[in-house]
Amino acid sequence: MKEVTYYGFTIDNCKRPSIQQEAFKKACVDAVNMISAEGTSLLVIGNKESQSFPKELLPYTTRTDINGGGIKVNFLVNYGWEWDLSNIESTNSSGKSIMSKLHSNDISRIDLVIRWGNMRRLSGFLPVQSVYADFYVVEEMWPDYKPEHLVQALEWYDQQDVTLGG
Repeated sequence: MKEVTYYGFTIDNCKRPSIQQEAFKKACVDAVNMISAEGTSLLVIGNKESQSFPKELLPYTTRTDINGGGIKVNFLVNYGWEWDLSNIESTNSSGKSIMSKLHSNDISRIDLVIRWGNMRRLSGFLPVQSVYADFYVVEEMWPDYKPEHLVQALEWYDQQDVTLGG
């Protein structure tokens, strides 16, 4: 595994009660603090102009090598697909690729999406990068995560016929 992306919370999650919003923010800050104790190349992506973006995460909004770098870890915080695509012009007269105009342009194409809580939707998760992603569903809710869920998802993915549309 060279790169992993976590979905902390969405811009749409900010419509929930304030107690839930604060819990999302705290969980994201706690997770980034935990991740930053490891050797990673960390990037937090989301609408940092919003009041819903935790200010403690601002230093990580540019890719930061921590403890010598390592696996690329992307963390989506106050992320929304419309916000991500908002840099793309209706006509691409500049000749730049669409990827270069995304707010999430530093995130690679996604191979596997793991969705907890028995949900079968992307919920706006990186629509451009996940266009050919395989989708694995775990019935348990995220707080009940167990390491074997990840192992099972990776074993399942190893059995897939990855053609990328070809």
